[in-house]
Amino acid sequence: MDIKLLSPAHADDHARWDDFVFACPEATFFHRAAWQTVIRDVFRHTTYFLYAEQHGEIQGVLPLAHVNSLLFGNALVALPFAVYGGVAANTPEAAAALEAEAQSLARKLAVDHLEFRNIKPRHADWPTQSLYVTFRKEILPDVEANMLAIPRKQRAMVRKGINNGLQSVIDSNADQFFALFADNVHRHGTPALSRRYFTTLLQTFGQDCEILTVNSPERRPLSSVLSFYFRDEVLPYYAGDDESARQFAANDFKYWELMRRSCERGVRIFDYGRSKVGTGPYSFKKNWGFEPQPLHYEYCLYKRDSIPQNNPANAKYKLFIEAWRRMPLGLANLIGPHIVRNLG
Repeated sequence: MDIKLLSPAHADDHARWDDFVFACPEATFFHRAAWQTVIRDVFRHTTYFLYAEQHGEIQGVLPLAHVNSLLFGNALVALPFAVYGGVAANTPEAAAALEAEAQSLARKLAVDHLEFRNIKPRHADWPTQSLYVTFRKEILPDVEANMLAIPRKQRAMVRKGINNGLQSVIDSNADQFFALFADNVHRHGTPALSRRYFTTLLQTFGQDCEILTVNSPERRPLSSVLSFYFRDEVLPYYAGDDESARQFAANDFKYWELMRRSCERGVRIFDYGRSKVGTGPYSFKKNWGFEPQPLHYEYCLYKRDSIPQNNPANAKYKLFIEAWRRMPLGLANLIGPHIVRNLG
């Protein structure tokens, strides 16, 4: 079993990597080779996309990035800015070889910890972050059946949005989305990712990355979502809402429109994505009839005694969050990407 490093310059190897990812049941959208370019070019992190090869055939992949920050620590992560990660392999031997290489690399880089964002547990003896769950559900073949599968209270919100005359459109660029997203996260007191990042996602992933925006009858943008498509799944990943979106039920209408459009294009799985346990988004997704499934973020600790908690739920960031809310939006959008690049 040979462990090799994916080169950004070798298009043929990228194609082989992605062929494996699309065929491997353990792989996700975040295992795709193009994340190497996104993370390197937008966030300026060094990447180590490892693959296991035997008899000329790829048997497993493990995309990694080195995130080294004075504020938030020094880590090797599979994969930053992704909700799923870790190894994807056809055989236990390939998985073990890739993880051994990752641990060797972590020691060479002298990181504080190595992080695998696993869907399923792999290391019972490693500390595990139990903060996150994901929500996934089958999309039924019939549009109206999907509407009726939404619990009554949330279904009423969807119908309210329809009765309000809301309309959904697919955007050709990230401009409207970014305005809603940046304003939304600013109201929550967290730094926004850059407009360039979202533009890069659209350009890099093409038809597998799409922005749906909900407009009022007067064509005013109210709510927007950027989604990823992978095999027969859709994953709404980043979203933003105008402050007036709630009164129009634009948020519920937005996700219904995404589900409806996905149903019509033959998508089978609606992946509502990751949420922190006990938060508003967690409750919202449960109210849509989705059940939480635990995620198993595992950590190999080298220079620290506990799992890092670089998230808004950490009480030590309370003052920062309040100060960020009071910062002018333009200044927040200018400074934010330099902070959030190390928080992936």
